[in-house]
Amino acid sequence: MNISYNWLDSLIDIDLPTDELGKKLTNVGLAVEGIHAHGDDHVFDIDLTSNRPDCLSHLGVAREIAAIQNSKFEIRTSKTEDESPTTKGQTLVSITDPDLCHRFTARIIRNVKIGPSPQWLVDRLEAIGERSINNVADITNYVMHELGQPMHSFDLDKLAGGKIVVRKARDGETITTLDEVERKLDDSMLMICDAEKPVAVGGVMGGLDSSITDSTANVLLEVAYFKRSNIRATSRKLNLNTEASYRFERGVDIDALQLASNRATELICELAGGEAGEYADVYPTTHVANEVESHDISAAIKRLTGLNVTTAECNTILKALGIEQRSETVYIAPSWRHDIAIEEDLVEEIARHVGYENIAAELPPAYGAGEYQATESREKLLRQTLVDLSYDEAISYSFIDIKFDGLFDSVPGLLADNVDDKYVTLQDSVIEGAVRMRPSILPGLLDAVRLNLNHQRRDIKLFEVGKVFAAKSGEDNLPTERKLFSLAITGGEIQQNKAMTVRELDFYDAKGAVEAALDAVGITNVDLRASEVKHLRKGQSANLSLNGQTIGSLGRLNDQIALTYKFKQPVYVAEVDLQAVLEAEVTPITYRSLAKYPAITRDVSLVAKRDVTLAAIQAAITEQGFELCRSVGFVDVYEGKGLGEDERSLTIRLEYRSDQRTLVEDEVEAMNKQILAKVVEKLGVSQRF
Repeated sequence: MNISYNWLDSLIDIDLPTDELGKKLTNVGLAVEGIHAHGDDHVFDIDLTSNRPDCLSHLGVAREIAAIQNSKFEIRTSKTEDESPTTKGQTLVSITDPDLCHRFTARIIRNVKIGPSPQWLVDRLEAIGERSINNVADITNYVMHELGQPMHSFDLDKLAGGKIVVRKARDGETITTLDEVERKLDDSMLMICDAEKPVAVGGVMGGLDSSITDSTANVLLEVAYFKRSNIRATSRKLNLNTEASYRFERGVDIDALQLASNRATELICELAGGEAGEYADVYPTTHVANEVESHDISAAIKRLTGLNVTTAECNTILKALGIEQRSETVYIAPSWRHDIAIEEDLVEEIARHVGYENIAAELPPAYGAGEYQATESREKLLRQTLVDLSYDEAISYSFIDIKFDGLFDSVPGLLADNVDDKYVTLQDSVIEGAVRMRPSILPGLLDAVRLNLNHQRRDIKLFEVGKVFAAKSGEDNLPTERKLFSLAITGGEIQQNKAMTVRELDFYDAKGAVEAALDAVGITNVDLRASEVKHLRKGQSANLSLNGQTIGSLGRLNDQIALTYKFKQPVYVAEVDLQAVLEAEVTPITYRSLAKYPAITRDVSLVAKRDVTLAAIQAAITEQGFELCRSVGFVDVYEGKGLGEDERSLTIRLEYRSDQRTLVEDEVEAMNKQILAKVVEKLGVSQRF
């Protein structure tokens, strides 16, 4: 876009030299790519973005200069006195497609003498790269470059019926445009017609048959506003790009039509000897200004750019750009700014005039994404606890093979029951065959175990924290996602600096790791109950429950899955709904002073059936409510010689202590016998001596 410095200077008093003005325009987003001399003038080559059609004119650039200089700017109106066009009862213009032509003005100018333009007009047009044609054509081009409003002049005497009809073309109609090319039309294209035929392609190019010639005496001047998308489509279909279509596609100022018509009429009367006549203004689709809400524009600037700009400064800049403040929180976009619709647009306008170069290089604040979540610190404690227990953290893919469908029990509530399509399936897999978003972490974790075993690492402790997915969706119609915690152990327990293992890892090692991890996040009341789990060996599996709700499972991998992975040693796994755990109420940490008086302990071995659990024995003791019995702990379990096949011996330790005095052996012994008698009676166990 070429802009003349002298032309600008005739519209607004410029306080800046040419080079400085070029830099200022570039800084506010009107990139000046070059400045070249043309006689006593200088021409700016400005590269505009498609959202700034208001600056496709000297008037638009003058507005920006006024904001840069913080100077007052008023449009100089024409001398044409006719400010009251005919709107009702007129027969000069009719619009049959108001959805495509929102406004159309037509003015008749009689007794025009077509001839060459005066030298000043020729110089102005040549400076910006336009060639002179004749005085009327040059005036319409001049006003378009001055005010940004394309217009077209018809030879009134060549219009059948002496009137204008704005309608869609009929299939099969043709028109020969000013470039002397016959073009075939279709019913999607908007035409400016006379009483019989099309005389111009609306918003694109005029027709040859109704064009201004040396013999023209009476002119009909058209200044209109067309729907942008239709002009764009028509221009593409006809392969016809013009200065007019370029502007109409991006949007012109619908409220400036009368100003542009008056300006052109004044010049035609002055330079071509014309006489202004009838004037019609048909406005079927009224423009509604965009209202932009901003409760605190200064705070929005700070939040989005980091710039400190007062509300008063913000309003000064916006007002200079034509953006008026209707109320404390509502701004009105001017009719020439189609790109201002939301608060961020206001921020952009202010920021570019305050200066993008003043925006400091700093990281923006994070609101949700990128910052620590509420549960992040507790997850970190869980990870650290497992690392302290010599576990390594694994990270596996979130997508798995369909062969794992139904092989593992998922955590309760994840997969919908009795639904065929309960898995999330990828259309394009990253890894061949891996088209399922995992409903369980275990497939990937067991792949990691197998990889370690294949590399001759027999003793393994792994855990993973990650998300699982299911097709079950809520109101937002998105897949379900839940965060789980899983672990897998196999082999033996290794102590530092020792090559030999101390013992083989078993169910209780996995159980202890899960309990330690949950205790680290403040959950100490998890219960384990023997149950059947699809992927675990019967008799060595349990469900974990929290406040009566099942949250996961724990146990030894069953033989079928172990054979699939070619495991030759027992593998113990656990999977817990970490999201449910983190949402649960945390057990408060209580502090008390160290005991002043010593405790007395009693180790007791109880012979019980295999279905009697340690938890049942502990519950049977604590529910008796002996205040002096402070704790019941596990010591050992024995199975073998001297016991039946369905029996085992559980050794427990009872601790007795008082906070007021030292206990004596006799009262502890009596209390211990009473407690054990109740346990024997309730659970059917016997004491082993």
